[in-house]
Amino acid sequence: MTGTPHVVSDVMTHTVLALRHGAAFKDIVKAMQQWQVSAAPVLDDDGRVVGVVSEADLLRKEQARADAPGRPPESDRTKARAVTAEELMTVPAITVHPGATLPEAARTMARHGVKRLPVVDADGLLRGVVSRADLLKVFLRDDEDIAEEIRREIVPHLFPDSAEPVRVRVRDGVVTLTGRVPDTALVPVASGWVRGVDGVVAVDCALAGPPRRPDLDPDLPDPQSVPPA
Repeated sequence: MTGTPHVVSDVMTHTVLALRHGAAFKDIVKAMQQWQVSAAPVLDDDGRVVGVVSEADLLRKEQARADAPGRPPESDRTKARAVTAEELMTVPAITVHPGATLPEAARTMARHGVKRLPVVDADGLLRGVVSRADLLKVFLRDDEDIAEEIRREIVPHLFPDSAEPVRVRVRDGVVTLTGRVPDTALVPVASGWVRGVDGVVAVDCALAGPPRRPDLDPDLPDPQSVPPA
């Protein structure tokens, strides 16, 4: 029921360094230093992403020089002899689609141990790059913007008949919910929905159920405790 979450295309970098598969070793090093990036996608002649060259791929040549007396694994020896992007690149490229959610992109990065992902369309064409820093941009969202989305998109759907208004306060991305609601079974649901709102860091849910009805005549015995005549 919440608003549309941010997706990769909302935060990705659109103008990025890309390498042709025939790019030479020294040109790759020079380009990555100029663009101040640690990795770059490699494109085929049709503009499709076919691999990624990272600093780790480039450093294998330097490592091979230091390990010359020994015999490194064949894969390392191949990379050490490489002189073009096609020979250096890691394949297959780990990519993400523009419409992927930010949590999906974060899970892909964590699963594969990478810091940035080429963003490709349905045809495999490069559309941009998303980095860890890009994924963190969502946490720069204004507190009042977060609060307004919760008040508009969550509270009316879950608690339309609350005895008193559900109050929403957000400070530094931490959401506090207070008030009384008719059905406490929905409190965990509210916490989960709020936690899924873009920019939310944590949720402090202090929602309570309706107040207990007072005992209007406490001196009268409980009917169930009176023995039958």
